[in-house]
Amino acid sequence: MELPKGAIHALNDLSTGRLETHVSIAPFTTFRIGGPADYFLEARSASELEQALRVARRERIPYFVLGTGANILVGDLGFRGLVIRNAARRVSLDRKSGRLVAESGAIVYPDVIACAIDAGLSGLEHYAGIPSTIGGALWQNLHFLSPAPARERTMFIAEVVHEADLLSEEGERITVPAEYFRFGYDYSILHDRNDVVLTASFNLTHRDPADMKRIVEENLAWRRERHPPLDTEPSAGSIFKKIEGIGAGRLIDQAGLKGTRVGGAEVTHRHANIMINRGGATAADVRALIAHVQRAVEDHSGYRLEPEIMFVGEFAAAGDLRATQHAE
Repeated sequence: MELPKGAIHALNDLSTGRLETHVSIAPFTTFRIGGPADYFLEARSASELEQALRVARRERIPYFVLGTGANILVGDLGFRGLVIRNAARRVSLDRKSGRLVAESGAIVYPDVIACAIDAGLSGLEHYAGIPSTIGGALWQNLHFLSPAPARERTMFIAEVVHEADLLSEEGERITVPAEYFRFGYDYSILHDRNDVVLTASFNLTHRDPADMKRIVEENLAWRRERHPPLDTEPSAGSIFKKIEGIGAGRLIDQAGLKGTRVGGAEVTHRHANIMINRGGATAADVRALIAHVQRAVEDHSGYRLEPEIMFVGEFAAAGDLRATQHAE
């Protein structure tokens, strides 16, 4: 699509000429899959993010705010409109009060967590290794099942959120308390409202940095054992939503689907609920593999798996893509 000239000038003015055209989205996602965005802009501050959103909304331009690119699958035909990459990453803190404030594009690990640990502030270290921005963390209520027996429970970022600045669906910049988000498992009100987080603050507690660094190392080791490394086996994280008391991964494993491949997309042997890009995988490959896994699990157990990842942009027809089985 072509942007109105006024919108192009406005976006270039606020970002000092950083508006680009026909930019491949794939390198900015953890899956390394996806076609081009018609327009691409990197917002480097909460103010730039807010102004870019205001321009897009005023001009009725389709837009998507991109963080780390985890938990999404971008279509092979790309995105018709404006992709705003959120690179607003300023972090500040008050050691005395234990309050940390971060712009929504700040990377949870290592950036924000390292800053908190250096200040002796605890509450965020549990999420080490999970690819997410602060905005993404609030969007999905970032969580992690702690591996240590003494701490074996699911940790939710909602537990430490104090408040956040938003550009609301109605176009107002507002400050809201944690209760506004109605946090649940893999859920916040942001799923149902077109609000965008600009900054967020967290109430943290004082703790020995050595203890927090140990927790970080434990969690990273746990993830290394169970999750494919993103640098060599790109993925989008868990593909299907949790089924309480059973687990999507367990159902996929029981159906004998580890190692199943369509094109360059494969159900990894490390974790049955994660699909990896073996090289050259397309969004069509992933969608065909998702459909195959859904059918096979339903035939085997009667459960219908629902995707957890977000589908972004335009997708080509799947065509005749066949699943094959691959040994580890």
